[in-house]
Amino acid sequence: MTTKAGATAPTPTPEPVPARAHRPAPWVRTRLRAMPLAALLTAALALVTVFLAAAFPRIADRGADTALQEFTRSLGTNVTNLEITSESGRNDNAADLEAVQHKLDAQIGRQLPLSRSGQVHGTRVKTGRQMFNPGFTRLSDNATPGLGLFYLNGLADRVKLTAGTWPGPAPADGPLPIVLSRQAAEAIKIKIGDVIESGTDGPVALRATVTGLYEVNDPQDPSWEGLGCPDRACLGLKGDDAWYWTSGFVDGGSLPALARWGSSGQDFWRLPVDAGALRADRLDQTRQAIGSYTSGPGMTALIDTTLRADLHVTSQMPDVLARATARYQAAAPLGAVGPAGVAGVAVVVLCLAAALSTDRRTAEIRLLQARGGSRSGVLLRLLGEGAVTVLPAAVLGTALALVLLPTPRWSGPLLLALTVTLLAILAFPARAALLWARPRRAGGWRRVIGELSVLAVTAAAVAEVRRRGVGHAGDGVDPLLVAAPLLLAVSGGLVLARIEPLVVGWLAALAGRGRGLIGFLGLVRAARDDSGRRRPSALPLLALLIAVTATGFGATVLDTVEHSRTRAARIATGGDVSVGIPVYATLPEAFTKAAGELPGVRAATGAWIQERSTFIGADRGTTDAILVVVEPNAYAEISRTAGVGGYDPAKLAGQGGKDDPVPALFSRDLAEHLGAGAPQVRTPSGSQMTTSVAGVVAATPALPDPGKPFVVVPAGPAAEHLPELKRANQVNKWFAVGDVDPAQVRALLMERGIGTGNQATGLAKLIADEARAAGKSTAGLPPGYVVHSSRETVAALADDPVQRAAGRLFWYAGLAAAGFALLAVLLTLMRAAPDRTAVLARLRTMGLRPRQGLALIIAEALPQTLAAAVGGGLVALAAVALIGSAFDLSALVGAPVGDTLAPAVVPVLLPTVGLTLVVCLGVVLETLVAGRRQIATELRAGERQ
Repeated sequence: MTTKAGATAPTPTPEPVPARAHRPAPWVRTRLRAMPLAALLTAALALVTVFLAAAFPRIADRGADTALQEFTRSLGTNVTNLEITSESGRNDNAADLEAVQHKLDAQIGRQLPLSRSGQVHGTRVKTGRQMFNPGFTRLSDNATPGLGLFYLNGLADRVKLTAGTWPGPAPADGPLPIVLSRQAAEAIKIKIGDVIESGTDGPVALRATVTGLYEVNDPQDPSWEGLGCPDRACLGLKGDDAWYWTSGFVDGGSLPALARWGSSGQDFWRLPVDAGALRADRLDQTRQAIGSYTSGPGMTALIDTTLRADLHVTSQMPDVLARATARYQAAAPLGAVGPAGVAGVAVVVLCLAAALSTDRRTAEIRLLQARGGSRSGVLLRLLGEGAVTVLPAAVLGTALALVLLPTPRWSGPLLLALTVTLLAILAFPARAALLWARPRRAGGWRRVIGELSVLAVTAAAVAEVRRRGVGHAGDGVDPLLVAAPLLLAVSGGLVLARIEPLVVGWLAALAGRGRGLIGFLGLVRAARDDSGRRRPSALPLLALLIAVTATGFGATVLDTVEHSRTRAARIATGGDVSVGIPVYATLPEAFTKAAGELPGVRAATGAWIQERSTFIGADRGTTDAILVVVEPNAYAEISRTAGVGGYDPAKLAGQGGKDDPVPALFSRDLAEHLGAGAPQVRTPSGSQMTTSVAGVVAATPALPDPGKPFVVVPAGPAAEHLPELKRANQVNKWFAVGDVDPAQVRALLMERGIGTGNQATGLAKLIADEARAAGKSTAGLPPGYVVHSSRETVAALADDPVQRAAGRLFWYAGLAAAGFALLAVLLTLMRAAPDRTAVLARLRTMGLRPRQGLALIIAEALPQTLAAAVGGGLVALAAVALIGSAFDLSALVGAPVGDTLAPAVVPVLLPTVGLTLVVCLGVVLETLVAGRRQIATELRAGERQ
């Protein structure tokens, strides 16, 4: 631009730049930066609570699945089989059976999990044959050895050929080639190459030739089920006749000849259900699927697939699944009580945490309200805070539960985790929303009406539970039964919250009359809330009381189960240890005397039990009865310890004269025949004795489940009337109570009880040898000899996956409830910390020592803890007394029992005292860690109130 000389060019004025608008910092980020510790603690609480909410259902699911699988697996593969049978065709061969196997596996496997390893198929004859060869062993003149023939797929994998060759296809007119067990061949005296003559079927001669001998790899292999006696020569009995019989096997190309040899054949296929894949939540669907294949559309589909119109399916699985369902549903309510208590305590803790946050930020929220902040705007910001803090922790807790506790079911845990997450997010905004509410006049009726409503609901629930009584199998988990202990705990907490301030205030008044100041100040503060009103918050008390009640109730259940199991074991054993022997043997005096002196034996007696006696009543009517002859004093102690058939031993003390009646205990089913006369008992030898009535009992240790009437008489007087008792060694049972080692009894029985006079001969020896060969001997004792122990029976009853799962769930719930209860107390202390710190700071300037400050805090927290402990213990006892009869303990005991839950102090006292000590220790540690720092901060900051 051109200008005149000497003129100054004007400088252009820059246009003003508008100032950048001030952008306020994001609310959530600012708040989290301002209070990082509070946000971290909130996230930790949400993480733990959500994790437990998702974990407990998965623990229960895993326990139920494991219990079902172990229970089913323990019954053996043969119980889980689906056995499909069809008449054997004249043209069947091994390939045809294999093809049908594949079709059945594909069809059934679509609905049921099948185990590949246990599948087996083959053919069996319906009619066994006799072996008439003159050189074969005959145990009786009127009986000949027997033979059954089979075809089994994969036989060579299950046996070892020891001599000869495998059989080939049967010739058109020659004998049927077979293989036999080497043990059977030796017992019956069969040699390789022998032609077994089994008579004729019309014009056809039934003959088989032995081509080889084998030994079975595993006689307990379930594949042998239903195949006769493949591993040895088994003993057959009918009256006084005895004979050997065994099984032989043919080649897969001999199936038509096999059917002709046995008049007809039956093809079979066994498809075992995979026990490891069963799920407790699909029991009904599994049962329906099996029912469809045994008699329903599934069977029709199998017939269409295999083109065998006579196909038939049988299985024991429906009964097994019904038993498993009944066991699971009986134990489920007992296992659900603990988690329900944890849920109650967790809800209280979340509410306490929300109350603590509201108390700490009341001034801030009031300021926002005064500066024009709307209720919705403030609450939305608080909701955003909670979402940012809680949601990541909730997602992490849920993921941990899903990963650490894998189960196929996830909908229930996710639903519970979502519920707890929403509660954790909404608790603080909901509590803060009350700050906008109009202040209510103290002493209103709303709280009273609410508390009365809770009491009314609790009373109605308890009454309904008592009216229903014990639930039946198939009813499932009764929510009312599970919630009843929790409702009782809540009601007890509300009542205690009304009583506790009055009692503590009265104690404070008494303490105020003394010279000490610490106790008075602590009690006064315990009786008031932060605002000084005489009504402290009921939430901490409620949390402690619910935890104590749930733990005490569960401890009572486990204690009752343990005692019931011990009692059931003693009843089944006949004391703590009992010895049984074969019918041909007796127990020598050397054994009974030495056994009674074993360490731990408190009382012991030999017994003579005659099961073929006859009772002659006063009306001269006769009844078959069991006669039990015992030493009365020792047997009375055994009866008292076992808890069955107890009596006063003095009543069985007779004079012992031959003309005097023998005092006797009679079973209840003989009571109506006693009358006014003298009943008599006659033994099979013809001896007879007159008795007098010493008592009537329902059962007796020697016969826990007699099945028919019995009479118990003392040995001394009975010997005067029964000559057979005067002979030596007339003892065939032995019973004892005390802490006896069954291994010592077995060793003594082998050393002194089984002598030359107790060796079986003749037919008894054959039976004993058969039992030994079948694996029926116990703990190294000869067949027929057995030592029962209540200790071992208890261990066997307790070794039940259902019981273990319920016990684990209870202890997990107890630990979680204790942790939440401790957290509730700590939150309460933190809520009152500012006011308490100020008081302690003031008192410190007046000469209060640190030890006295600690005593003051304990005096403030201890009344509520003790009140909750005592109240929770009382509520637990009341819950057991009110609803204990509605719980069926048989599933947890492992045996049918009529025992019900009854109040007991010791099971409730132990967890109550333990939880109280844990809470008190937590209070002391919190005081030692945070108390000094808070007081020092207060003293440096100066007086703020």
